[in-house]
Amino acid sequence: MPTTRADVRPDLVVDFDIYDPALTMPVDRMQERTAELAKVGPIVWSPAYAGHWLVTAYDEVHEILRDPATFSSYPNNLVDAGQGKFLPIELDPPEHTSYRQALQPLFNPTRMRALEPRIRELVVELIEKFQGAGKVEFVEQFAHELPTTVFLALMGWPLEDAPMFTEATEIAMNGKPGDTPEQAVASRTEAAMQMFGYFMQVIHARRAAAEAGEELDDITTAVMHTRIKDAEGVERDLTDDELARMFFLLLIAGLHTVQGTLCWMMLHLSTNTDQRDAVIADADAIPAAVEEVLRYEAQVAMGRRAVRDVEIGGVTIKADDQLLLLLCSANRDDSQFADPQSLRVDRTPNRHLSFGSGPHRCIGSHLARVELRIAMEEIHKRIPDYRSDPEDPAVVLPSQVRGFARLPLLFTPVTPS
Repeated sequence: MPTTRADVRPDLVVDFDIYDPALTMPVDRMQERTAELAKVGPIVWSPAYAGHWLVTAYDEVHEILRDPATFSSYPNNLVDAGQGKFLPIELDPPEHTSYRQALQPLFNPTRMRALEPRIRELVVELIEKFQGAGKVEFVEQFAHELPTTVFLALMGWPLEDAPMFTEATEIAMNGKPGDTPEQAVASRTEAAMQMFGYFMQVIHARRAAAEAGEELDDITTAVMHTRIKDAEGVERDLTDDELARMFFLLLIAGLHTVQGTLCWMMLHLSTNTDQRDAVIADADAIPAAVEEVLRYEAQVAMGRRAVRDVEIGGVTIKADDQLLLLLCSANRDDSQFADPQSLRVDRTPNRHLSFGSGPHRCIGSHLARVELRIAMEEIHKRIPDYRSDPEDPAVVLPSQVRGFARLPLLFTPVTPS
């Protein structure tokens, strides 16, 4: 297969595009394809998007994530929809550290656990709306609604704006249905700009409210009061553009990763009924089951850029080379996990990389775990025999944050108590 890089060994060149619809249509083949890549080597080369390395092995992914001095997090995306850096994920230490320290207290475990009663109420409300029907389109009626409602409440944004967030963020990640690759780039950029416009309106409205003595107590306000240190150690306020880019990142991370994991949970436990039975029989098994679902189907492929020439995984990476870290492959590396292709809800230890590692480890992991655990508890109490609808199969969308467009499920109808 031809490549424009004469220094890349021909045996490492693969035909792989993370955005290729053929990876998920008519059925999802991402794990199958990444397993094939892993057999070629821990690091292989794709000519797509001007060429980039694909990192498939656990050790190499882990090393790269923990070495920001060698592997910059900018650019994180193969396609730059945002026309600039997403903050703080595309900053490197020490610049990144100030942003991280400011955001960390807003998403700490204690604060997230305090949300549990309201999250449980919401989960039950959502399930009771459809549990009597015996069927549900799970994305629309649960997997999207739960993280969206929790996130908008945390941020203090109107719940009626949820449909706009859904459409704009989906396009920003995947383009519009039927787009050519060139059209998809334009669609993603247009959607990202729409979101930035929304965030600017939020920022200006909050500033006006503060001047009128009507400041709200939510994460948006807390972030807007955040002060960071510049390269000289001098504290300063965040600019409006920085705030908008932080809000965009929080939105993507807060909605789509939880939405996708909820769907993978339902899909994989419905086909691994012995594992589902273990969860139903023992609610204490659920925290470990959540970790196993996260391991089994990591949906994020993180981007990195080499800042200097470096040898890793038997490959010479050149300065400015782009890398894509395939977490779904790393999480099924048999050097780290016994029988990695099997879903085992009692797996321990489970050092999966689905939340990343190193300085950019997911700041929202505590909230995600709370939402996933409560959802798993209540779903298995109320509709435990769920299964895919053979007449209406799931639709999975390929991207660097792979997720579901649809997941129709069937189950025995239950009258809400």
